[in-house]
Amino acid sequence: MNFAEKLKMLRKQQGLSQPALAGLVGVSTRTIAGYETEGSYPRRQETYKKLAEALHTDVNYLKTEHEDYMTVVGASYGRRGQDQAAEILRRTKQLFAGGSLSPEDEIAFLHEIQSIFLDSKKRAKRFAPGSNPDGAEEG
Repeated sequence: MNFAEKLKMLRKQQGLSQPALAGLVGVSTRTIAGYETEGSYPRRQETYKKLAEALHTDVNYLKTEHEDYMTVVGASYGRRGQDQAAEILRRTKQLFAGGSLSPEDEIAFLHEIQSIFLDSKKRAKRFAPGSNPDGAEEG
């Protein structure tokens, strides 16, 4: 089960509506709906903790390694960064649909892709408008 499936299942087991869960966690109903249906993830670890408390579960149950990675991406690069990372990972997984790599090699490859994505985002941020690539103070 992924994060969305776990969240929806636990919410229903607790007899909570999306608006009720949103109120307990301190986010909008739209945010909860996005987690459950659009594949979005919390951007902060604190949100995972609040969800776990509201749903009477362990925070580690909600998160897999993939969700943890998406939270790191979201904290650094927002929703757009999460969407980009998810698309890269989706396309990468399609490469392995034929099963040509061992499961261990596939995981190692995905870890490397994740690392490359984060590194490229950090490098691009240095050259974004308004940033100073030399790291020197402007003004």
